Amino acid sequence: MRKYLNIFDFKQKVDYKTEILSGLTVALALVPEAIAFALIPGFSPLTGLYAAFVLALVTSILGGRPGMISGATGAVAVIFIGLILELKNTFPGIEPETILHYVFATVIIAGVLQVIAGFLRLGKFIRLVPHPVMFGFVNGLAIIIFMAQFPNFYQKGTDDLLTGASMYTMLGLTFLTMLIIWGVPKLTKAIPSSLLAIVVVSAIVIGFNVDTLTVADTMKEGQTIQGGFPPLSIPNIPFTLETLKIIFPFSLIVAVVGLTESLLTLNIIDEITETRGSGNKECVAQGTANILSGFLSGMGGCAMIGQSLINTSSGARARLSGITAAVMLLVFIMFGSSLIERLPMAALVGLMFMVAIGTFEWASFKTFRKMPNSDVIVMVLVTLITAVTHNLAVAVLFGVVISALAYSWENAKRIRARKYVDEQGIKHYEIYGPLFFASTTLFNEKFDVQNDPEEVIIDFRESRIVDMSGIEALNKLTERYAKAGKKIHLKHLSKDCILLLENAYDIIDVNVLEDPTYKVAVDKV
Repeated sequence: MRKYLNIFDFKQKVDYKTEILSGLTVALALVPEAIAFALIPGFSPLTGLYAAFVLALVTSILGGRPGMISGATGAVAVIFIGLILELKNTFPGIEPETILHYVFATVIIAGVLQVIAGFLRLGKFIRLVPHPVMFGFVNGLAIIIFMAQFPNFYQKGTDDLLTGASMYTMLGLTFLTMLIIWGVPKLTKAIPSSLLAIVVVSAIVIGFNVDTLTVADTMKEGQTIQGGFPPLSIPNIPFTLETLKIIFPFSLIVAVVGLTESLLTLNIIDEITETRGSGNKECVAQGTANILSGFLSGMGGCAMIGQSLINTSSGARARLSGITAAVMLLVFIMFGSSLIERLPMAALVGLMFMVAIGTFEWASFKTFRKMPNSDVIVMVLVTLITAVTHNLAVAVLFGVVISALAYSWENAKRIRARKYVDEQGIKHYEIYGPLFFASTTLFNEKFDVQNDPEEVIIDFRESRIVDMSGIEALNKLTERYAKAGKKIHLKHLSKDCILLLENAYDIIDVNVLEDPTYKVAVDKV
């Protein structure tokens, strides 16, 4: 418990100017993202903004990765579309306000599941994600971030591209933003280039009254980001088993998707900052944030790789940047909505384009010829699944499964047997390579039971039985020799293997000094 309460590292040197300016930049970048993600399932902009405020604040204080930013995300938002359809089918004519209460309850339960995952120390399983899957995940997210900016080049409320002066203005301002972000760090790092780009482009648009798309134009008629402190929202729904059956599957999906994206983002920021965060601590923080988000009128969310990269690329390394971003976002909502709504989308689009370019692992192209074909296939497939479905959990799970199968197949081919007959006419099989579920067929093919002499020795000095399938294959082999009336000796097996084998002490030569001590993975009944 102590590690979860040990929040601030007072030994860490904090650059307050960098942290505060970076936090301000992140807050500006959070606004259009939160609004866009809230509109995906049809919520009001404030529902997304409140979620971004609560998640950014709580995870910045309690999270396992200082400098990482959380908020309302598209990966979580799309899940609520299915929940809304389910509610409308189950309760025809359900009011939008009631739907929101079901959403808040879903987010709260998801948060509880995430906290439980953290205390059960399940965050460590993110280590099972292979590097090609990480590459695919990052590249897929970069494509998502890049493609998500294209709707800003359409005329408001239509599917028609901007034309003429409107398009040239949008492109010019976007390019200017990208140029500033790219060029300023080469001259000075006194101020985050992303913040400077937003300020300069916004000053040009507002000062010269340039006619271009603004934050206000991304919202529906009559909507605004102006509001107060997030209001308390205790879900007003029937607490019955029927209700739980409806919302629990969606809560589980929200919890899994949220933790998957958060922990993968944590790993990416770890690599960038060359430090190590705590996955289990982040699980608890994400869960706590989602619970509070549900009670404070927010739609829930998880870590945001785009905003996290903006933060770290600006030089932020401490918790202060995330706290600043959350507080400034609330200030925008309560006091600065009129100014924020006038910000040009071109500045924010240019910023996110640079984030997408920086996020994409361009080095992955260089590794194509160096990586095994299976890893290349996994990386490309995970990238495509992430980019097309936006379902990060499915993409990562698919990548892990394919990588595991490829690894198993490669290891299965390594099972070998050196055979010879000694002076006493005893045949020896010296086994090399792991014996497990994928290699059992090749293992059995190594033996010639019918033509072998009356006594056979199988030596596992250079092998290892990995799982119960390997034990079962060995049991079947001993049965075949027994039926043929031949005596078999098994050498250099671990005590674990000996216990699991049938009639083990009749056929095994035990050598206390040389026998290994590894364990076999089995399911406990």
